[in-house]
Parts: sequence; structure tokens; C-alpha cells
Amino acid sequence: MPHGDGRLEREELEREEASERRATRSALCDMETGRLRVSWVDVLTDDVLPDDLLAHDLSEETAEGRTDATEAIFAFAERDNPRRAFLFVSRVLGRHVPVRPSCMRRAFTRLADDIPGDLPGPVLMTGMAETAVGLGAGVHDAYLERTGRDDVVYLSSTRARFAFPLLADFSETHSHASAHRLYRPQHARERTLLEGARALVMVDDEASSGATFAHLAEALERAGLDALTHVHTAVLTDWSDGCDAPGPGGTGAGTASGTATGEAVTRSRSALTRGRHEWTPRANAPRRTLPDADTPREPTVDPLPRADDGRLGRASRSARGCPPALAASLDPRCGPVLVLGAGEHVWEPFLVAESLERDGRDVRFGATTRSPILPGHAIRRGYAFGDHEGLGITNYLYNVDPDAFERIVLCVDTALEAIDPALLAALGADVLVGERFHPRETLADRLAGAPPVRTFVAPGGWTSAA
Repeated sequence: MPHGDGRLEREELEREEASERRATRSALCDMETGRLRVSWVDVLTDDVLPDDLLAHDLSEETAEGRTDATEAIFAFAERDNPRRAFLFVSRVLGRHVPVRPSCMRRAFTRLADDIPGDLPGPVLMTGMAETAVGLGAGVHDAYLERTGRDDVVYLSSTRARFAFPLLADFSETHSHASAHRLYRPQHARERTLLEGARALVMVDDEASSGATFAHLAEALERAGLDALTHVHTAVLTDWSDGCDAPGPGGTGAGTASGTATGEAVTRSRSALTRGRHEWTPRANAPRRTLPDADTPREPTVDPLPRADDGRLGRASRSARGCPPALAASLDPRCGPVLVLGAGEHVWEPFLVAESLERDGRDVRFGATTRSPILPGHAIRRGYAFGDHEGLGITNYLYNVDPDAFERIVLCVDTALEAIDPALLAALGADVLVGERFHPRETLADRLAGAPPVRTFVAPGGWTSAA
């Protein structure tokens, strides 16, 4: 590890040594295009796992053979993507598998608790679009709650279009949608914190090689953030096998790092699970084609303006809960409720779901995505439909069975008219546009004549609220 704060380096070493003392587990997954083998150690998963684990086909290797490993915080899926054939599906993220908001909050808190509280300030914290936009916001919120700091600005990457100056762009080379943008914050206070940042915290759902983190760090350095003296990465699952966290002046393991003035940069990292993976392609495997999500195009529908949009910088905790009209529409005896975010619009919908759960309701949270995933393994069922941003690309919703929920609320940050009516008809959902509530009963005229949504169910498909 590069030279820096000796105490922080010792703490990082102690964490790694403690994780090594935990039991190492291993598993494999046979897919149509190859075999994925992983070994891992659960580092910070205590009290994080859902209390109602959903079945999946992750099999664990033991001396006696394979056993069910349903207590892992991840599962496997197969991408419809030639750049990377496999996907680690988080079971605590609230994206591809609906999960209780309280479980997500525990994951946010455990990651935030392992980020040094005395990082040199100001601190820039980032989340990666689209999957980790909400994760980054949750870690930021938990970090502020724990430390009480007021010099930490959250700025997520995005693929949306905003009428603000661009700060930087970078690439996630293995992704189905590789281009990321970072905008300069919309408020003066957040801009000041960003421009003076001395520490960088990069949050994502998983790290495989660290390349995306490296690309982001390099883009920020090119944008003028050359005073960073500490770089920290925080992920749910870390498959980088001990590679150093990337930072200014370096792109990964074994590289020197330093600021523009030659000052050493300290690197640290945290993860709920750490391990390594090995992918073996299958001979004569079917060829995948790049999905339409990576075709360069600009949206025709802009996001609704929000003063605290994390894609445009936020340096305070979020206080939003459930809009009164939505809360009033739910009968006290209402059965299971599913709250869905849409694409990058996930943090505010999560707060809605969390508020309902705190009121004693049986709630799950999930989100739509532009990520194309094949049925099977952890993906038991799904819908394919038109996007809500006017991009003309396909979006997806996975592992949701409408019959398992009494109410479904779809939350969007674009106009109601931009939502594919086929999806609304299939879900029978209420809609929350920003904070304006549209009960499903008021949408009948809009849904009349909607074409059937494209669906798939994998063999042995299960119900997400089981």
C-alpha cells in the first residue's frame, strides 16, 4: 500500500487480517457461455442479510460436494452482453431482487461505518450509474449520520442529460452502457466542496478489476481535482483479489500515486464481501450482441428538477418520506407493498419505501434497469418495456410477480406520459411522479388498449415476496 497516514494503513491491514481469519467459501455457476468460479470471505455481512432469504441456485463447493449457499449476499446471473458474460446479483441492493428497505439500510450503514470518519476534507463521495446511484446516496446518508460532518458532497455519475456544465466523463468498459457523465453541482456550496476536495470515496455495488474506479479517478484528476490525498473505495462485493484501490497518478495494483504537488495519497477500501473470481468461457458458446442501451443517443425527456438531486450534488442528509396522498391511499390492513424506483431515480423512492416500512407495513423495494440479463439462475422472471427517458431503448424489471403484492407503486422522475403503458398495465401500479401521486384507478384511460408487455419466466420461477 502506498505511503500515507500510518494509522489508517494499520487499520486497513488489521481489517484485512481479520477477514482472512474468517472462513473462506467457494462456489461455482455453470452458464450457457461459460463457468464462473468464486471464492470469498464475508467481512461485514453480520446483520445485513435479509431475514427472508429468497431461493436461488448458488451452489457452494465443500469437501462433501456442493451445498446450498443461500446465505450469501449475492447470486449469479448471465448477461446478454458480449463484453462480460456474467453478473453478480446483489440481494441487499434493491435493484434486481426486491428487498426490504431495512435490509438495504443495514448494508448502507455497514459500508459507511467502515469508511474512516476523519478523512481529510472536503470529501467527494461518488456512486456509479445506474446500479449504485442509490447505494452511494445511502452510504453518504449513513456516513453523515455517523460523523456529523458537513463537508461531504455526494455526486453520482449519470447517463441523463442536465442543463449544467459537465465536470467529467469516463468509461465503464465492460458495461452494457459504458459512458458515464459527472456534472458540476448545481449549488454554490456543493461546488466549493467539490473544487476543494482532498478525499475521494467511490461507491459501487461490486469491483472486479478496479478499472472503472481507475477511470473515474483519472477523469476527476483531468477535471482539476488534483489535491486528493486519500482515496477510499466502498463496495458490496469486492472481487479484485487484493489489488490496491486506484487513485491519482495510478490505475491499480502496484502503481505509485501522488498529488500534482507530489504529496503521497493514502488508499483504503471497504466491502461487505471480499474474494476472487475466475471465468472460463465455454467452447462454441452462443455469441451475444451488444444491446441497444450502449448506442449513443440523447434523451428526449428531461428529469424533473430537484434541489437535492444527487446527480447534481448534495451535501446534506435527505429528509423525505412518503407523500401524504400515497400514505392515505393505503388501507391499514393492506397486504405486501412493492415500491419501485426507475433507472437512476432510486434514492427518493427508497425513502418512500423506508417510511412505509417504519409505519409497520410489509414493504419491498426494487427498481427498473437498462441492464439486459438472461432468464435463469438468480433471474427468475422479468419484463421488457420502453424506457421512460425518451431514449428509445429497452428497460427491464426483474423478479417481480404482481400477484405477490397487494399494491405496487412505480416512482419516476420524468413525466407520467413517458412511462410505457404496457408496464403499468402489467403491474397494475400506482405512479408517483416526483411527489405527485397518481392512483392506479385514475390511469384507466391511459392504459386502455395498451399492448401486452414482453415477459419471461425462467423454469421454476418464484415469487419475489415469498
